[in-house]
Amino acid sequence: MEFDEVPVAGHDQTTRQRVARSILVNGPSTAAALAERLDLTPAAVRRHLDQLLEDGAVEAREPRSQAARGRGRPAKFFALTESGRDGFDQQYDDLAAQALRFLAETGGEAAVREFATRRVAFVQERFEGIRAEHPELGSAAILAQVFTDEGYAATVRDLPVGEQLCQQHCPVAHVAHEFPQLCEAETEAISLVLGRHVQRLATIAHGDGVCTTCIPSTPTATPINTKERVS
Repeated sequence: MEFDEVPVAGHDQTTRQRVARSILVNGPSTAAALAERLDLTPAAVRRHLDQLLEDGAVEAREPRSQAARGRGRPAKFFALTESGRDGFDQQYDDLAAQALRFLAETGGEAAVREFATRRVAFVQERFEGIRAEHPELGSAAILAQVFTDEGYAATVRDLPVGEQLCQQHCPVAHVAHEFPQLCEAETEAISLVLGRHVQRLATIAHGDGVCTTCIPSTPTATPINTKERVS
């Protein structure tokens, strides 16, 4: 199922795309949350979810906590499967993986790491520009905007120890599964622009539902000038 292709089944297909993209951007969602978010009736959302389930694009998950839900069956959450994610635009395909394999064979680990570092140069390049345009945004929110603009559908969540950068989509997930240097370079770029240590907790490339990076509230290093490009 190619979610970003021109609809071939009229209005139903277009609405189904909206349901799937809402799950992509916002993470696992209940039918009620999707209905409210998309201004659809619960019945319409369930019909589209049934089709997405049949197509293997989404899977139903039980809520983590059963507490404080009252009587009745707790609402299930619907999350995109790997097949569902494949329906969205992928910037890298088998050709990219083949190119990196060739690079690893001819230039070794150092060459792959250099490529990975250069690929995430957009983080440093765009961070200062967005901060200048939106001084009201915190550093984590700026990073979320940077990554969202690159197709990562990123958001920020508050944590007791700081903030968490959540990337609901990864346009390089297939390649990063084989070459984790791509994920490592992203983490290093985040740490670099913030001037502090951050910790990658989960990645889509390794089977998690979302990429998450913990950003502690207390800096552990002096912020650097992000205009200095990584060579």
